[in-house]
Amino acid sequence: MMLCCTAQAQVTDNYPADYAGDRIRFHALFIWDPNAESAHVEFDQQALHFFHKLSYGEGFTYDVRTECPNRLDSLQRYDVVVMLNALPQAADQRRAFEQYMEQGGGWIGFHATGYNDKDTHWPWFNEFLGCGIFLCNNWPPQPALVEVDTQQHPITRTLPKEFVVPASEFYQFSPSPRANKDVEVLVSISPKNYPFGIKDIVLFGDFPIVWTNKNYRMVYLNMGHGDEGFIDATQNLLFTNAFRWVSLEATESIKATKANGK
Repeated sequence: MMLCCTAQAQVTDNYPADYAGDRIRFHALFIWDPNAESAHVEFDQQALHFFHKLSYGEGFTYDVRTECPNRLDSLQRYDVVVMLNALPQAADQRRAFEQYMEQGGGWIGFHATGYNDKDTHWPWFNEFLGCGIFLCNNWPPQPALVEVDTQQHPITRTLPKEFVVPASEFYQFSPSPRANKDVEVLVSISPKNYPFGIKDIVLFGDFPIVWTNKNYRMVYLNMGHGDEGFIDATQNLLFTNAFRWVSLEATESIKATKANGK
């Protein structure tokens, strides 16, 4: 049946599908830390399983590493790097990642990947992430009502205006990424949640949890703590949309821009 459909796609201008066939659309690298705190490891292992299922049929290929490569040429093999609660630590790893992103690489970061404070000592990363340092968080992990800030972006256009995300620990940053003119906030914790938390309670404040810095091909998602990250279809759709956008749509846009000489 697929061979028939593929043949039809080749001879019909208005066929509604694009079958990859033997063509690999992109290459991905997943980075995680098996020695991180247990709640992060739980999420990371489930994330690797989730994205593995998206690779069925080899529409894309991927590698898994427990450390960020420390050479630019190692990163340049990949169209997208997905960091699961793992931030480059060594100076050479950070330098290679900076070069990769400055040259058009793709990035998706989850949860603790975005955590940074006065002891992180990586100012470029704050510029890249588009916000300040960690400010506060809710505790323990709990579900949250979230609001979609814009439904015009490819990542959020198929999402409802409001929905409940599974239990997680969520970080608030200062300054908020919304204060950055180069950042487009996509999803935020709804202020209807306040007071938010049981032990550690967030009382107020701007609380974006998904955004993109428009100077880079990147998305940051603040979810990533515990074993409930993939139990909800709407959040799974958000993750899939983000992965597809960074890996495919944004990649094609960059290629088209280069082809036009802009």
